[in-house]
Amino acid sequence: MATVSISRRGVESIRRGHPWIFRSAVVQHSASRSEPGRERAARPDEGSIVSIVDEGGQPLGCGVWDPVSPIAVRVWSLDPRARLDAAMFRARLERAIEIRRRLFADGATTAYRLVNGEGDRVPAFVVDRYGDVAVLRIDGDAARAVSADLLRDVEAPLRDVGIATLLERTGRRGEAPEIRPVFGPAREKVEVKEHGVPFVVDLARGQKTGAFLDQRENRRRVGDLVARRAARGGPVRVLNLFSYTGGFSLRAALAGGAVTSVDVAMAAHATAQESFRLAGVDPRAHAFVTADCFAWLAAAAKRGERWDVVVCDPPSFAPSEKAKPKGIAAYRALHRACVAVLADGGSFVAASCSSHVTAEDFAATLDDAALGRSDLRLLEQHGPPADHPTLPAFPEGRYLKLCLLE
Repeated sequence: MATVSISRRGVESIRRGHPWIFRSAVVQHSASRSEPGRERAARPDEGSIVSIVDEGGQPLGCGVWDPVSPIAVRVWSLDPRARLDAAMFRARLERAIEIRRRLFADGATTAYRLVNGEGDRVPAFVVDRYGDVAVLRIDGDAARAVSADLLRDVEAPLRDVGIATLLERTGRRGEAPEIRPVFGPAREKVEVKEHGVPFVVDLARGQKTGAFLDQRENRRRVGDLVARRAARGGPVRVLNLFSYTGGFSLRAALAGGAVTSVDVAMAAHATAQESFRLAGVDPRAHAFVTADCFAWLAAAAKRGERWDVVVCDPPSFAPSEKAKPKGIAAYRALHRACVAVLADGGSFVAASCSSHVTAEDFAATLDDAALGRSDLRLLEQHGPPADHPTLPAFPEGRYLKLCLLE
């Protein structure tokens, strides 16, 4: 087995539980002694399972090597005797399944994250469940290179919990996704439930693995917020920006809101309207606008339009640390535009999925200076739900932020 030696700082980080070894912490790469003809300083192959050692050569554990990414090694175990193989993957899969079995025992939710990569100690591997279909997403070529060996024994535990199909979804950022059946028949669309509310998921064309499951609890919170407002009497005007397939919109409509959904993707509106009809809501009673949200907000403010609840859940504005300053500036500009159309006494719900933007950073994009007004206060802050667990030493896993201001 190839060996990767890491610095003292890298040792301290992984002993705290951080699952990544960054390239700056790598001191030396050593080829396996069982491979004659390779130089000792040669790099391990992409997707190699490597032994991790400190600078003195003391074994620390094992992981998967990536020669390209800034994340040089994804750590799987700090037991020097552990073997990274199909048995380890299956054991961790079964542990993740058992946790979800408890979380969703009432059966009211059939779409959730079954395996959350680093948070379930299976770095780079995500499995989302949509009814009897599971969708696998693997982060990076290095993890994919070892996936055939690691996933050799996953069918039985998945079938045991009622999953008839496992699909692997691939495709780089900006490319159309491809779906490959690992077992079971191929599927493109499914109908699932979220806290009893039915909706449609487009597995072939939807974002991520088909839907943004991490916002499930926040969608319910928005529904509850609209219901409380509706109970006071009178119409509740709800604006959902970057609405995508309308998860927030549907919950708001079911709670009695009159919803305007704005997104640049017309096809996403079509899926949203399918979900509305499935849930017994007439989409013709609500507005679906295909437009750039920034430009549309400026025009709406100029017209003097106002909404009682404004929900803003944009794509990541800071996909890298280098992009963070521009991303924070974009959030500040967007949030100011949002509150410009917020009615007096209204509720503003702002979300971010940028892992490089901390909760404190995000709150700063909602302060009085950013919003240009001083009558709002922060009532609630929320992070990822329980089916998206993370590790205490891994802040990158707590990427999702949602703030409610009134």
